[in-house]
Amino acid sequence: MLLGLVAAPLAACAAAGAGARTDASAAAAGPAKASTVGAGPGPFQTEGMAAYSPSGPLKPMQFQRRVLGPKDVAIQLHYCGVCHSDIHTVRGDWGPIQYPQIVGHELAGEVVAVGSSVSRFLVGSRVGVGTMVDSCRHCSECEAGHENYCLNGNTQAYGSKDRDGSITQGGYSTFVVVDEDFVIHIPDVIDLAEAGPLLCAGITVYSPLRRWGVSPGKKVAIIGLGGLGHLAVKFAKAMGAEVTVFTTSPEKTQDAKRFGAANVAINKDGADFSAFKHAFDFALDTVPYRHDLNRFVPILKRDATYCRVGVGKTVDTVDVGQMSLVLYRNAIAGSNTGGIRETQDMVEFCALNHIKPEIEKIPMTGINEAWSRVVDKKARYRFVIELKG
Repeated sequence: MLLGLVAAPLAACAAAGAGARTDASAAAAGPAKASTVGAGPGPFQTEGMAAYSPSGPLKPMQFQRRVLGPKDVAIQLHYCGVCHSDIHTVRGDWGPIQYPQIVGHELAGEVVAVGSSVSRFLVGSRVGVGTMVDSCRHCSECEAGHENYCLNGNTQAYGSKDRDGSITQGGYSTFVVVDEDFVIHIPDVIDLAEAGPLLCAGITVYSPLRRWGVSPGKKVAIIGLGGLGHLAVKFAKAMGAEVTVFTTSPEKTQDAKRFGAANVAINKDGADFSAFKHAFDFALDTVPYRHDLNRFVPILKRDATYCRVGVGKTVDTVDVGQMSLVLYRNAIAGSNTGGIRETQDMVEFCALNHIKPEIEKIPMTGINEAWSRVVDKKARYRFVIELKG
């Protein structure tokens, strides 16, 4: 099921001249008869779970996905991960949106039809779709393989203005049509149920770990042990680093060590982190809530970077003492998912190193309860919606 139409709070629309597409709502209103899955070029009848207000429960919605374009891939979705970003979007934490809106950007399923010019996928291919479904393709960032930093604004999987002016609907749904350039191959050794969370949570932490050179002999701090943090620990460990987890949840200590952490520090008011003074080559902050960064800057070595990937309410500000940064030439940075090539690299890295997210499968009818558990920090560690029985 899908969430409905949402105005993109964080991504600008793709270039207007990029080419038109068939809007889901227009297809539904037109005379064309919707195809069943795997039959014909579409439009494809789809159902999902949509948000109709910032605070109300998600409810079923039926609509149509567009007719296949020459480079489009039609995907029967089997699973979709639940990301805290979904909740932030629907609740307006990242700006106003248009309802109804279907969210979800951790999609995994099977190709059931391809456009006439598709060259990378066949019917039956195991695939995934992450946070982006298009970009301008011609700016310097896109040409460098960093579509997530598209200078003209990429098109997000949901809540983003598409080429034809419609608003994209996400993966809490049974079906999706996506340009092949934004579809990820899922290796056979990765369970489809475990693939989706890699395409947002996974790439969000993998990209900065690679960017800041995490490798054997490095000491890395991971702040937060949730959907992002638990994968960050697994990645950093597989890259050869010595990992220390800082968490507000003492009950997660054993999990942190099971994921590969050498040390665990409990992050609470008055906590003494002096044992970690100037100990780390890199720190990755996965916490999506406002919190005090000043207690963490002193754990950085000279020239080390503290990178944030957890994003909560955009109205929240981050204050860091200037002197603490100056004394050891430290930097505060941020990172935003990853490009398509890097995402494919990350998936292959997971296949090679047997990395997978810790998941709990839920039915479509369990999404509202799952959201409550995410907000209450009770997810262990990623909910995944089963979309096909």
